[in-house]
Amino acid sequence: MQIGEKIRELRIVKGLTQEELADRAELSKGFISQVERDLTSPSIATLMDILQCLGTSIGEFFQEETEEQIVFGKNDFFEKQDSELLNTVQWIVPNAQKNSMEPILLTLKAGGSTYPDNPHEGEEWGYVLQGSVTIHLGSRVYKAKKGEAFYFSSDKPHYLTSKTGAVVLWVSSPPSF
Repeated sequence: MQIGEKIRELRIVKGLTQEELADRAELSKGFISQVERDLTSPSIATLMDILQCLGTSIGEFFQEETEEQIVFGKNDFFEKQDSELLNTVQWIVPNAQKNSMEPILLTLKAGGSTYPDNPHEGEEWGYVLQGSVTIHLGSRVYKAKKGEAFYFSSDKPHYLTSKTGAVVLWVSSPPSF
C-alpha cells in the first residue's frame, strides 16, 4: 500500500490543500508533500494526527477494500433453460440474490411462460425488449409489447406468458428468481 498516495486522495476528497492539511495537523507543508510522494514516512502518532484531520481512523485507512465487479458481460451471465415452460432465464448480474434487487434477462419462446410466483413481499419491474408478453397478476391480465415497461407489487400471484415469444429485462426486489 502506498500510504502517501492514499493520504493525497483523502486530502483531495476533503477539498484541502497541502498547506491546509499541514496547518490542521500542525506540520509543515513540505513534510505533507514528502509524505504524499512517499519520500518520508510519518510516525504512527503523526499519521494518526493526519488521519484525524482527514476525518478517518487508522483502522479505516488501512482496511483493504476488495475490488467489486461493476460491469458484467455475457461470459459472466448464468443461464437456465426450461424446455417445459419454453423459457430461458439469464441472470445478468451473477450472485445478485445477495443484493436488494435482481435483474434477469427472460426469453420466452412462442407459447412460453414463467413459473407462477406466489404472493410475496417485494416489487417487480420489466421492460420488453422484443415481442410482447401477457402479465398475469392475481385475477387481472395486462399486455406489454416491445418498448413498454411494467411494474407491480408482488403481493398477488403473478407470472408472464407470451404467444409469439419475447425478451424481457426483469428486475425483482427482493430477489426471487
